[in-house]
Amino acid sequence: QVQLVESGGGLVQAGESLRLSCVASGRTFSSYTVGWFRQAPGKEREFVARIRWSGNLDYADSVKGRFTISRDNAKNTVYLQMNSLKPEDTAVYYCNAKETFSPLYWGQGTQVTVSS
Repeated sequence: QVQLVESGGGLVQAGESLRLSCVASGRTFSSYTVGWFRQAPGKEREFVARIRWSGNLDYADSVKGRFTISRDNAKNTVYLQMNSLKPEDTAVYYCNAKETFSPLYWGQGTQVTVSS
C-alpha cells in the first residue's frame, strides 16, 4: 500500500512559479513511475508529466518548457516545478504512482489557481 500526499498549491499571478510536492509513504518509492495530472472545473482529468522509475520523463505539450518533473528517492518525493504559470493552468493537481503489478495509487490533490 502506498499513500500519496500532494502539497505546494496556492494562488499566484500569471507568470509566477509554484513547486508541487508528492510525498509517498508505505513503500520504497524508487521503483514507481509517478505522474502528475490535473483537473479543471468542468473538464476531464488530464496528463501533465511523468517520471518513470528509470528516470525517463514525459510532458504534455501544453506544459513543455515551463514545467519540470523530478524526484528525490531518498525523500520519497516527486516534485513538479511550474514556471511561467498561465490562467489555463488553474486546476486541482494530483499525483499518482504505480510499479509493475501494483495498483495505481492517487493522492488527494492540491489546488493551483493562477490569476490573470
